[in-house]
Amino acid sequence: MNSLTCEINGFSKNRLKKQSTRVTTVTGRRLIETRGKDGDVQQVEEPSDAAFGFVEDSCLDLQVGVVRPFLLLCETSSQDAAHDLDVLRKFKVTHVLNVAYGVANPFPHLLHYRTVTLLDLPDTDITSYFPECCAFIEEARAEEGVVLVHCNAGVSRSSSMVIGYLMTREGLAFDDAFSQVKAARPSICPNPGFLLQLKNYDPQASTSS
Repeated sequence: MNSLTCEINGFSKNRLKKQSTRVTTVTGRRLIETRGKDGDVQQVEEPSDAAFGFVEDSCLDLQVGVVRPFLLLCETSSQDAAHDLDVLRKFKVTHVLNVAYGVANPFPHLLHYRTVTLLDLPDTDITSYFPECCAFIEEARAEEGVVLVHCNAGVSRSSSMVIGYLMTREGLAFDDAFSQVKAARPSICPNPGFLLQLKNYDPQASTSS
């Protein structure tokens, strides 16, 4: 750690290479943006025969997938629904399992929260978090509550956690658990590392250890 800190502190901006980014605006213009050493951004319009713009979608995504009556999974963007009180009340959410990174819990006076900060990286040992997260979900279920599981985008971490819950608590095989979660939330896509861990996950071995 010390050597890494020294390397970071000793890094010079002069070693940075210029990078260019191709940007398409909402009107269809294509620009080449280049950032200089001083931080200034230079824009050059790129010639194009056909220019196609796009409609910017600034609406919140408040979709919620129902995996079990007591277990919900946010659609993308996962944190949108978790921050919308009307949606939470509509689905009678009492507990929130937050497995995002850097996302606050907005209603601590109204809901029960459990925050488990996870990075969406293939080498993150997601199965090591199953006991804590599954216990929280079971706690809510025992209290006849409803748990909403969310991460940042609702694609990888939260879906992997719900799949892990079904495998751990209901004894489902990976294929069955994955299919049921995907039926509730079609756009799930655990990263390759999470998928491999889930496929190799043995709940009984984990419990006995």
